[in-house]
Amino acid sequence: MDDPRRHELLDLILEVSFRREKVVLSSGKESDFYLDLRQTLMRPRGVALAGELVLEQILAGPSVDAVGGMAVGAVPLVAAILAAASRDREAPLTGFFVRKETKKHGLGKRIEGAFEAGRPVALVEDTVTTGGSTLEAVDAVEQAGGKVARVLCLVDRGEGGADAFARRGLTLEALYNRGDLPV
Repeated sequence: MDDPRRHELLDLILEVSFRREKVVLSSGKESDFYLDLRQTLMRPRGVALAGELVLEQILAGPSVDAVGGMAVGAVPLVAAILAAASRDREAPLTGFFVRKETKKHGLGKRIEGAFEAGRPVALVEDTVTTGGSTLEAVDAVEQAGGKVARVLCLVDRGEGGADAFARRGLTLEALYNRGDLPV
């Protein structure tokens, strides 16, 4: 973690997004700490740093054409990555998000935005615990004819998500993991 931006983003996450208290997570698991990364991603410096750092990670690995994730959690991160990509001509990414369920009106889509079947995509998430919501997005993308090439997150809580992705042939790439948190 030599990049000063990584230190700055982690400091911001710990300052505004990390809370030590008992909570029930969306996975149904109980935890003695909570990470609300929307608090970080809804601040100008947080969204800029997250977008830059995740974009750099995307560009350093296997090529993808689009970046997306499950609504609502992934949407701010997708937007941050696309904003960072807009400043980099070498990053011609498009973005999309996956709805929890198919829309009941309009075109009845489950995947919204610039998604194209057959194209390699990266799925992103702010925080991964068990990986459940992102695995749901993997299923939706694959059912729509997409190819999930990569899965990235800001923080891996270290509670089974990486193993769940590995069982699907995917590697979870995290900017930070449980060892970076004061737990």
